Amino acid sequence: MIQLEELLQRVEEKEEEMHQLLGDLVAFPTLSPPARNAAEAQQYIEEYLSRMDFEIDTWELYPGDPIVVGTKKGTDREHSRSLILNGHIDVAALDEGESWEHDPFTLTLKDDRLYGRGTADMKGGMAAVLFALKLLHEAGVEPAGDLHVQSVVGEEVGEAGTKSCGERGYHADLAIVADTSNCAIQGQGGVITGWITIESPETFHDAERRSIIHAGGGRYGAGAIEKMMKIIQSLQELERHWAVTKSSPGFPPGSTTINPAVIEGGRHAAFIADRCALWITVHYYPEEHYDDVIEEIEAHVRAAAQADPWLKNHAPQFKWGGTSMIEDRGEIFPAFSVDPAHPGVQQLQQAHKTIHGTPAETSMSPTVTDGGWLSEAGIPTILYGPGTLDQAHAVNESLDRRQLLDYTKTMMAFLYDWFQQTDDKEEA
Repeated sequence: MIQLEELLQRVEEKEEEMHQLLGDLVAFPTLSPPARNAAEAQQYIEEYLSRMDFEIDTWELYPGDPIVVGTKKGTDREHSRSLILNGHIDVAALDEGESWEHDPFTLTLKDDRLYGRGTADMKGGMAAVLFALKLLHEAGVEPAGDLHVQSVVGEEVGEAGTKSCGERGYHADLAIVADTSNCAIQGQGGVITGWITIESPETFHDAERRSIIHAGGGRYGAGAIEKMMKIIQSLQELERHWAVTKSSPGFPPGSTTINPAVIEGGRHAAFIADRCALWITVHYYPEEHYDDVIEEIEAHVRAAAQADPWLKNHAPQFKWGGTSMIEDRGEIFPAFSVDPAHPGVQQLQQAHKTIHGTPAETSMSPTVTDGGWLSEAGIPTILYGPGTLDQAHAVNESLDRRQLLDYTKTMMAFLYDWFQQTDDKEEA
């Protein structure tokens, strides 16, 4: 059996080859939105995995946006733990007029940084994982337990391609999401979006406003936009209450928030607004589930509505979550925590320490990833990838060259150990 030290040296020696792989991935303009443009990139990954003798499963999440899962059946499946390596191939959109110093779809190395759209979020992580697997395969180091590599789409716009993998039956004893974490071992809070709608059964002309709002007017009606102001105020009160009463390790106080992000109301200046819809984004802690958070918000808003003489008879309506910010203007990202006692977490910590000399930071990501869907499926999940959040989605997005190299070596050390472990499945 080849020694780990030799494999780590090969990572160093073949760094340029890894850059070529990352450059190939960056060259695919998998921007989301608009999305529906990942077929060629996924075909590239499918072929890359096939050359390593992975069995390929692929299906379309949406037309033009397929999911690719490569599977290697373990050499000792009965006694060995299975593993999912997960990443998304879609990248953040480019806005017109952005001032990029380099072509965003051409990988550029300058001052020890790798520039290009998706380098930090998260084609850098994808390239590192694929390259580490390639070197292991070439060295004849194969997994004892089943290995699934998931290349998904839709993460940037809440389309949860990873969720579809779980629905298709993919499960494992551990999942690692190679998304942006600055090489920290992280969990995350959760996010759910929702729409709150107020609607009047009657539409009044603007000239009737006096009759609705002044004494003796005799008209029972209301402006939906104005009534929504009461709902927003009630949400702010609940948000402040959460800041006082809720907390979670790894999060600053007040991280549970209710953001009134978009408001749509009225039909024309000549009419009193008969409809108003508020789009909110809710952040919650890993100790909670989005179903419970939804119930709490609805109860609070309904109580506020009962205190209003018009709203108590025209109750706000709710619509939560969604499967796509593009298709139905909604999303869910479940929360998850990392168990430091899990054998896989400890192995990853050891691999990180082997390469970096110090233990990996353990923390909670301030953003969200597809890792929540893996955890929601009952899989112990770790967020661990290269890149920093200030570079994700940024103009002139870049990734530290040395960090990418060390991340690749860390994953090599982890996989080398994981692949050869047997007789410990029950301990996991």
